Amino acid sequence: MKPTPLDATSTAEALPGRTETRPGEGTGPAADARPESGTRPWDITGIDHIRLSVGNARQATHFYVSAFGMEPTACRRPENSPHGHAEYVLTSGDVRFVVTGGGEPDSPATRWAAVHGDGVSDIALTVGNLDEGLAHAVRAGAEVLAEPEEHEDRFGTVRTAAIAAYGELRHTLVERRSYSGPFLPGFEAPAPGGPRPAGPRLFHRIDHVVGCVELGLLDQWVDFYRRTMGFSTMAEFVGDDIATRYSALMSKVVTDGSHKVKLPLNEPAPGRRRSQIDEYLAYHRGPGTQHIALETKDILAATDALRAAGVDFLPTPHTYYDDPELRARIGAVRVDIGELRSRGVLVDRDEDGYLLQIFTRPLVDRPTFFIELIERHGSRGFGKGNFKALFEAVEREQELRGNL
Repeated sequence: MKPTPLDATSTAEALPGRTETRPGEGTGPAADARPESGTRPWDITGIDHIRLSVGNARQATHFYVSAFGMEPTACRRPENSPHGHAEYVLTSGDVRFVVTGGGEPDSPATRWAAVHGDGVSDIALTVGNLDEGLAHAVRAGAEVLAEPEEHEDRFGTVRTAAIAAYGELRHTLVERRSYSGPFLPGFEAPAPGGPRPAGPRLFHRIDHVVGCVELGLLDQWVDFYRRTMGFSTMAEFVGDDIATRYSALMSKVVTDGSHKVKLPLNEPAPGRRRSQIDEYLAYHRGPGTQHIALETKDILAATDALRAAGVDFLPTPHTYYDDPELRARIGAVRVDIGELRSRGVLVDRDEDGYLLQIFTRPLVDRPTFFIELIERHGSRGFGKGNFKALFEAVEREQELRGNL
């Protein structure tokens, strides 16, 4: 069953069933198609929003407000949504989540969450050239899920379209022009008396969004982003880069020209046991978004606040901090190693600087979607020096679940 185009301002969702599609399959040209002269890739200015499809949008909203300190800034009730969805827009700096739940058992968001569990159904991108970008993408093999549409209210005009990505993920393309409303036409400010964050903002930017694809399809999806969006490969991690005693994976990072949108893509690699990517694909029922990395200015304060709110993090063994090679490799950082040890925060350095990072345990019942916190000090990397420690920590969690 192919997904049906839906109103981009209501759900931007695809119906379950498109988990085996390869780049270029479906209604678009073949995967080796190339854009014709006279068109250019998208003029992408950043991630517009991340849509989370969930089983209960109101409760999920309370969680992200109370635990992650996000601010409710817009909403749309089911009776006002063309597909009967409850939608809550949450922000923190430049980060914007649209928590979406179905008001009916057969609504698209309900079906998506039933198949995949709560998670990311749409990585929406802000663009400045919707028509030209879409023409380029289609000629390069993209499958259109929603044709360009104009939405207007007293705050201005927004134009949207959507294309298919891996699994049932989609990219809604948003051309905002000079729109000044709370989110999109049809949304309104949240009612007084609703949930509000209790403390200061914990993060301010989406650093990167990580996806998982099937074995053997990593390079095809990297090429998909190159052809349809004009992205380039920023980094590659293969072989011993991401391997432990039991499992392995391969990863490549695609990004737009300004590096405002960074999308690492992972695929499983042969190993003695089931890798974290194999586990994800099994429980998510196909490819999808594994985690979102949120940039913070103070990872210690953010970690303390999240932990106090009940968010669990992957434990880091104390031997990680006792390794003399770690201290030699990272040099001087803004916090003492003891402070990092007490919270389980990882540290890595490259030629441009260093970064601090920590990963939550899965936020949902299935071992799928989680959040990374990252604090950057010059480094543009992804914590390559921490890969072994991180994936060994993931494997310990898999073993506790009986899924290693």
